[in-house]
Amino acid sequence: MISGVAVIVVLVSVCSASLYPLKHLTAVTALSVVYLLAVVVVSAVWGFWLGVATAVLSAVAFNFFHLPPVGRFTIADSRNWVALAAFFIAAVATSSVSEFGRRRAVDAESGRAEADLTAEMARLMLGSAGVADALAVIGRRLAVVFGLPWTMIVLGEAHYGARQRSIALCAGDRRLGTLLIPADLPEAVVDRVRERVVPALTAVLELALERERLVAEAVQTEGLRRSDAVKTAVLRAVSHDLRSPVTAMVTAGEAVRAPQLTPAERDELGSLVVQEGTRLGRLIDDLLDLSKIEAHSAAPHLRECSVEEVIDAALAAQPDDAELRLRIDPQLAAVRADFVQVERALANLLENAIRYSNGEPATIRAVPAGDRVIIRVIDRGPGIPKSERDRIFEPFYRSPGQSSDPHTGSGLGLAIAKGFVEASGGSIWVESTAGQGSAFVVDLPAAREGD
Repeated sequence: MISGVAVIVVLVSVCSASLYPLKHLTAVTALSVVYLLAVVVVSAVWGFWLGVATAVLSAVAFNFFHLPPVGRFTIADSRNWVALAAFFIAAVATSSVSEFGRRRAVDAESGRAEADLTAEMARLMLGSAGVADALAVIGRRLAVVFGLPWTMIVLGEAHYGARQRSIALCAGDRRLGTLLIPADLPEAVVDRVRERVVPALTAVLELALERERLVAEAVQTEGLRRSDAVKTAVLRAVSHDLRSPVTAMVTAGEAVRAPQLTPAERDELGSLVVQEGTRLGRLIDDLLDLSKIEAHSAAPHLRECSVEEVIDAALAAQPDDAELRLRIDPQLAAVRADFVQVERALANLLENAIRYSNGEPATIRAVPAGDRVIIRVIDRGPGIPKSERDRIFEPFYRSPGQSSDPHTGSGLGLAIAKGFVEASGGSIWVESTAGQGSAFVVDLPAAREGD
């Protein structure tokens, strides 16, 4: 308002001054139209009433500076009264037209902003990962478009205080959300929000919630489908490994009852039953361990452990005829880990190394590395292609060249080793060279004082 008054004074002064050189060109009464420029500018920017004020000040200035007698607020010629009145009427009419145009422009801009807001609501609601996050952004944009101090949109019914006013967002009898606005807003603004925002917001919110529900159902359905596929894959992968020892045990059990068998043959069949039973028990243990790892229920019991003792326990689980080389750094520190889980992981790695060493001795090395301990289990096998080095730690994975080999394991050993090592805060990876063998590296945290 103050800036508008200052502009009125400046524009009327400029128009009054500009009339002096024009008096020599035409009658002074015809020059009043110059003041209409000031009226148009003020009314277009600041509205009708300041435009009328500009018309009044222009008439006074025109009378004082240019209508005889000059320098006085009187009019000697009655015809000048007519000219002054005509000017004032024209100025008020001009101000009305300018105000009308200004209002139309403001309404058009407001309509465009509201249309943009509606489009943005649809984009955010239907393209966002979460409806709640989209509502927070829409609330801020709504406050900007309507010039409000703040707005908030929440799902469902909201509790609000004395300084807040709520507008329900309902689809039929179902309440989708609540629009919260300041309680002291003029009713005209509240009605405008109700009429121009609430219907579109409700419609978009309903679509977004329905989309979110459908996506959740699709994810759940896909999860169930994948779960069934995994179960089928597990059964297919395990069925052969379970059937082989069971078949061998049943066959040996049938044969051992034959009366013509010698004691040596019965002893051999008994050893076969024990061997296959041990193999079956190991497979069942692997399945139980993997289920604990997958369910994140294999909670480690972390304590200070001697690396030598862990390795000795893993070596004891290997066949008596296995050829192994052991190299442990004498300065090796203890590790903070779960003894049983790390022993099981190393035992699986050693079993894997023995299987693929082609009759060559497998090697296990342990060295310190700062505040870590590095254990390497090395074989002299054919090596692992780079394309398979990440997948070998997946449950039931067997490389294409080994899947038909009856001497390969169940495909669980490396997955269990990875799960147990990582449960103790360590990491495991493989280093391999084609034709020269592979090294499975276990990195464990060294124990600190007080562990």
